[in-house]
Amino acid sequence: MDREAAQTWLDAYVSAWQSYDRAEIAALFADDVVYRYHPGDDPTVGVDAVVASWLGEGDPDATSNRDAPDTYDATYVPVAIDGPVVVATGTTTYRERPDGPVTRVFDNCFVMRFDDQGLCADFAEYYVRRAHADPLRDQ
Repeated sequence: MDREAAQTWLDAYVSAWQSYDRAEIAALFADDVVYRYHPGDDPTVGVDAVVASWLGEGDPDATSNRDAPDTYDATYVPVAIDGPVVVATGTTTYRERPDGPVTRVFDNCFVMRFDDQGLCADFAEYYVRRAHADPLRDQ
C-alpha cells in the first residue's frame, strides 16, 4: 500500500458512506474483513455483515442508523504507512439539516490493514467528539 492508493481508498470510503450504496461499500472490504467501530468492540466480521451494519440492517430495533443525506461530510488522509498497514486521520462534520450550521465535529483515526488486492482486511476506528463545533472553521 502506498500513499496514493491509501488516499484513493479513503476517498472511496467517504463516497460509499455518502451514497449508502451496497456495492460501493462492499468494494472497499475483503470478504473476511474484521471491522470495529471502536477498538474495544467485538468485531463485525465479513463483508456482508459490514455492509448490513453500514446500512442499518439487523439493528435490534429494526431501524436504520443512516445519517440523513447531505447532513454529513468527512475528510481523511493517510499519515503513516507500513507495508499493508495504514493509519489515517481526519475530521467528520454533521449538520442537523443540509443547509444548517455544523453542529457536531469528530476527530478520527483509522487503523487499517489491507490485503494484496488493496481491500481493507482489518479496520478499527478511534474518534473523539470535539467539545464544541466552530461553524466557521469546521464547514
